[in-house]
Amino acid sequence: MRSDERNVPPVSVVGRVAAIIEVVEVARHPVGISEISAATGLAKGSVHRLVEQLLSERLLERDEHSRLSLGVRLFELGANVPLPRTLAHAARPLMLDLHHATDRQVHLAVLDGVAVVYVEIVHGGLPLASSIGGRLPAHATGVGKALLAYSPRAIVGECVEAGLEPMTPRTITTPADLDRALQDIRTNGTAYDHEESHLGVSCVAAPVFGADKKIRAAMSVTGQTRVMDLPRLGVAVRTAAFTLSRQLRDAGL
Repeated sequence: MRSDERNVPPVSVVGRVAAIIEVVEVARHPVGISEISAATGLAKGSVHRLVEQLLSERLLERDEHSRLSLGVRLFELGANVPLPRTLAHAARPLMLDLHHATDRQVHLAVLDGVAVVYVEIVHGGLPLASSIGGRLPAHATGVGKALLAYSPRAIVGECVEAGLEPMTPRTITTPADLDRALQDIRTNGTAYDHEESHLGVSCVAAPVFGADKKIRAAMSVTGQTRVMDLPRLGVAVRTAAFTLSRQLRDAGL
């Protein structure tokens, strides 16, 4: 939900359901009916009725404290989205090779609005709660900035309009700084996260392009800052991302 739409109740049933699911998703912790009502502008009675239906369809789950989180059915549906599934299938062998070569955690992400969604992960013992289907603000991540650098200016504008909220003291929070970072990425083909999403953790990312030469995804190598040789790892992740781009091109994707 964009910041200018908060507390403006959606009119359609589909819009109300989407608003409820989005509030639960972005909260990153179980939420109650009152919180959903406050965030969406919907009456508590309406929220309660819709939530009961979403629970019955396994789109939401309720814990022992009657608080709500996303349901397993959403994961099942998301796993069948064609593009992420195709990307993940094509990327997995390359990501495993990259993980073995670097001994670091490897992510593949796509852009969804002003956030990145992780569609494949090869875990590397990093103390991060990243998960497939997880979301983070695009401006605060290496993969997000790699995606924004090659996206239409309108999408970058949406990120700025939504607010460049800090996740750590190192997060980019001004349009001018974001513009400079994206220009550097277009020049060097590499994006960095210098503890901008998690303190003590850094990453290097590279863009992945489709057959139409448009940005499709971004791949990254992530690890604790003290053991990250970013220039060396940048070469490795760029090579893997280029190879995936070539495979998508050859497959017409």
